[in-house]
Amino acid sequence: MDVTDFPDDLVQTQAAWDATYQALAAPRPRDTTALRRRLLLLSVRLWWHPYWETVPSAPAARSELRQLARGRRAVQAA
Repeated sequence: MDVTDFPDDLVQTQAAWDATYQALAAPRPRDTTALRRRLLLLSVRLWWHPYWETVPSAPAARSELRQLARGRRAVQAA
């Protein structure tokens, strides 16, 4: 699967999910309730995104999306 197949909003949602998860996993996170609620909202958006109905292997595509979002975050941090 080509990474350009993912819609921008899906990639952005995955990146936001990763950032929220990292904020929640940090030592002594502030406002954990808001972070958990945001993580839940983003999880629902990721899981039920219409894109998943168009791919033959959603589990493989989900894995590729996570790798893509993490790779972009690493590039932005550098």
